[in-house]
Amino acid sequence: MKKPLIASFLLVCSFAYSQAVRKYSNEFMNIGVDAAALGMSNAVTASTGDVNSGYWNPAGLIHLEDKQASLMHASYFANIAQYDYAGFAMPIDDDSAWGLSVIRFGVDDILNTTELIDSEGNIDYNRISLFSTADYGVTFSYARKLKIPGFQYGVNAKVIRRVIGDFANSWGFGFDVGLQFERNDWKFGLMVRDITTTYNIWNIDEEAYNKIKDAIPGENQELPEDSEITLPKAQLGLSKKFIIRYDYSIMAAANLNMSFARTNDIISTDVVSIDPAVGFEFGYTDLVFLRGGVGNFQNVKQLDGSEKVGFQPNIGLGFKYKGIQVDYALTDIGDQSVALYSNIFSVKVDLGIFRR
Repeated sequence: MKKPLIASFLLVCSFAYSQAVRKYSNEFMNIGVDAAALGMSNAVTASTGDVNSGYWNPAGLIHLEDKQASLMHASYFANIAQYDYAGFAMPIDDDSAWGLSVIRFGVDDILNTTELIDSEGNIDYNRISLFSTADYGVTFSYARKLKIPGFQYGVNAKVIRRVIGDFANSWGFGFDVGLQFERNDWKFGLMVRDITTTYNIWNIDEEAYNKIKDAIPGENQELPEDSEITLPKAQLGLSKKFIIRYDYSIMAAANLNMSFARTNDIISTDVVSIDPAVGFEFGYTDLVFLRGGVGNFQNVKQLDGSEKVGFQPNIGLGFKYKGIQVDYALTDIGDQSVALYSNIFSVKVDLGIFRR
């Protein structure tokens, strides 16, 4: 009976999550895409300038010279959850560009044991079915240069879809705004996510929910509210690339990641909480890349009541040849899984190579 119990627990947790953190919903959109960026602890707000800019800072799409496509896959929580991303972007003209990206974060093949026992009280394993719980994010991005030299801006329009089997589903809509500025080889970036706040409207099957709400006695006795609100977050970034003897380069980058609420971040107030991140990328002839970074600085409460500063180190490798770039990152997603470190792979292709 282990599997039915685990399935019931996962269902209750899914609903409890919707109820408990409704002001911090859609967190799957904050995990990050592109192994190259993740290897640098996400400190790419200022430096991003490819197809993945639609996620990190849409203003960076201006740097595209041709069509690009990107794919990424990652497994979390001992391969229980799958995270997939696909992106496409292209320039419109010398002053503007657009992009489209899709994210899916889901757990598949969960056992639905709500019909396990028939009307006569008998256990019938043939009544077990499978379902998925998945979050989807579709983002349309637009970027344009400003008349001020070195400035560009970008806007994201997002559609969020969340599905928990036949038990519940929701739709959400929101906007992001990004800016970049470059002067004397220094790059600056600002990204504000969910600038208007993002609302998710839930549709819940109460009959199905009533079958699982008492799966764990004393937990989750009330239905989640009909809506969730995702509060704005901001990233302020700085980066510079140094060329050493023509063949070698080092890019250093830093981010200040801000949440407008009190959290466990190393700097935390009632108005804003700040989590710094730093990263670097060492390159050789624009062919091989070595990356590293540190971020997610948190005040972690210990068993004795004291606090300790925790942090998240990341490393990565990249290879680029004739318009095809393959990246790998070994990254710790917030100490939230039993297997602390996750292996992430991504590929980016300059589609212009197929016209040569």
